[in-house]
Amino acid sequence: MINHEQTLKLIKKAKNGDERAKEQLVINNSPLIKSIINRFKGKGIDYDDLYQIACIGFLKSIKNFDENFNVKFSTYSVPMIIGEIKRYIRDNGAIKVSRSLKILANKINKFIDSYLSEQGNSPTIEHIAKVFDITSEEVTLALDSAKMPLSIYEKFDDEDDAPILIDKLTCGDTEDNLVDKIHLRSMIHALSEREKKIVVLRYFRDKTQGEVAKCLGVSQVQISRLENKILNKLRLKF
Repeated sequence: MINHEQTLKLIKKAKNGDERAKEQLVINNSPLIKSIINRFKGKGIDYDDLYQIACIGFLKSIKNFDENFNVKFSTYSVPMIIGEIKRYIRDNGAIKVSRSLKILANKINKFIDSYLSEQGNSPTIEHIAKVFDITSEEVTLALDSAKMPLSIYEKFDDEDDAPILIDKLTCGDTEDNLVDKIHLRSMIHALSEREKKIVVLRYFRDKTQGEVAKCLGVSQVQISRLENKILNKLRLKF
C-alpha cells in the first residue's frame, strides 16, 4: 500500500503536469472513489458517468491540495468528490426543482425559523399552509424539494429531542462508513466553535438540550433553534 510520503510526491508531480502521476493517484484511490460513488446509486445516472464525475472532483482535489493543510490527502479529497457529484446531480439529475418551488421552500424555511425562535416549537404543516395560502401537500412538496433524497441527519419525528438517522446507524467500520466518517469530520471541523460544542455535547456526550443550555448559559429554546440551524447546514453539505 502506498504511504503518505509517496502520495505527496505523486501529487507534486501531478501538479507539475505529470499525467502518469495523476493516473497513478486515481488508481491508488480507486477503492475510495468507488465507495463514494456507491452512495449515489439509484439517482438515475449511469455508473460510468458517476465514476467520471467523481474523478473530476478527485483531480480538483489534487490541484487544490496543500500539504500545509495538515490533513491526509484522502480526507481532503472526499468532500471535493462528493461536492462534484452533488453539483452534477443538482444541475443534470433526473429530478429538477423549479425556481418557484425553490423560492417557496426558502420562504417557508425562513418562516419556520422565525416561528421556532418566537414560539419555541415548530409550526405544523397545516399552520404553514394557512399562512402561505397553499395546500398541505404543496407545503410538503416544497420542504422535500430542499432536502437530499436521504439524509443521515433526518429526524424520526418532530420532537426536539428526537433521534436522527445517524444515531441508528451501525458503527462497524466498513469502507462506506469510513467515507461517511471522513466527510462528517470535515463538515464538523468547518463549524464555528459554538456550533461544534453543541454538536459534541448533544451527539457525542448524549446531553439533553436542557443540559446543553445550562453549559452555554442560554435558554433551551435557543439551543433548539441553533441545533436545527446546524443540522440544516450539515444536511445541505451532506
